[in-house]
Amino acid sequence: MGRITGTTRLLAVLGDPVEQVRAPSLVNPLLERLGRDAVLVPMRVRPPDLAEAVRGLRRIGNLDGLLVTVPHKIEICRYADELAPAAAVAGSANALRREPDGRWRADNFDGVGFVRGLRAAGHDPAGRAFALVGAGGAGAALAAALLEGGAARLAVCDTDPGRLDALVRRLAGRWPGRVTGSAVPRLADADVAVNATPLGLRPGDPLPFDPSGLRAGGVVADIIMRPAETRLLRTASELGLTVHHGDHTLDHQLECYADFFHLDRRPASP
Repeated sequence: MGRITGTTRLLAVLGDPVEQVRAPSLVNPLLERLGRDAVLVPMRVRPPDLAEAVRGLRRIGNLDGLLVTVPHKIEICRYADELAPAAAVAGSANALRREPDGRWRADNFDGVGFVRGLRAAGHDPAGRAFALVGAGGAGAALAAALLEGGAARLAVCDTDPGRLDALVRRLAGRWPGRVTGSAVPRLADADVAVNATPLGLRPGDPLPFDPSGLRAGGVVADIIMRPAETRLLRTASELGLTVHHGDHTLDHQLECYADFFHLDRRPASP
């Protein structure tokens, strides 16, 4: 990362916790390669403090945008002036950009990054059946992107019935007949099972689902990036199932971030 000066532009990633975030280690080298006088820094913000934190951040004149991770992806939409289509369908966002007029536009690249990562690993979602555990901010984005990517069936599971019902209704309105919801994971008929919950961030976390319920030849995917080898993925691998790591999603989001934050534009002359 280059020298930080009085002209350096700021980007921040908001979450709680933030120890696991990989974005700074990938985005900052990208900024340097592109010749941008900018830096991305992690900021730990507790849920009760999100509104106050965002109000303060919006007043920082050299802050150009935000990345958002757990648990703020749904709530952050309340503080955007405009939602891009992906964020509106998912009901969650993981990136906000300050527009020239001062308005803030929110978008969500979790889903597109996940689907691109699946395809790059040889797991095209088209025509496949998915079991998705977690209807929170990331799960909602993945659900919409999988359906947009041609998934034949999507069974979403979440322990919060209100959140689950709202997501299923929203998705079914756009992709009728292809999405169902349940309080327990439906793995028996799935080709791919996905953990879209935070379970796995900490060593003592329980499994989000038992991968032994997946049929032979199935794929188990996890959105957790740190640790890279979650307990879920270790267990699935021991069962002989194919695993798909969380790092793939962020790796394929970088080009989305570069476009969204206009990082590929020539820097303004001093």
